[in-house]
Amino acid sequence: MARDKGVKLTRFELEIMEQLWKLGTGSVREIQESLPEKKRPAYTTVQTIVGRLEEKGAVKRIKKIGNAFIFEPLVTRNASHMRLINELLGLFGGSARPLMTHLVESGKLTLDDIRDIETKLSALENENPRKEPSSGK
Repeated sequence: MARDKGVKLTRFELEIMEQLWKLGTGSVREIQESLPEKKRPAYTTVQTIVGRLEEKGAVKRIKKIGNAFIFEPLVTRNASHMRLINELLGLFGGSARPLMTHLVESGKLTLDDIRDIETKLSALENENPRKEPSSGK
């Protein structure tokens, strides 16, 4: 990836990016055909969205085969997800607690998920141990 910054994407742009992340690189036709058949948008709709993604710096043309341009993502799935999560947390004043509470109450956050998070938090704490305040002696 040439750069890895979070670009603000709409829901539909994220759907298109999801397909491109799965494909690695692809033409508008390949992206369009990789979308679920039941709600697959028209080729021209996907073409328009890919053009917007190119303007935003989320994708770039890497080559042309016949009449088709081949695109690759310039932002990662992780960078896009982090941007969305940070925006969501901003709505809660930066606190993750309301979000975590909702996830627990809705059953979308399991005990196994929490154990995994605890493991990650412990690893982070071991990497960056907090300095104890000096006693002044």
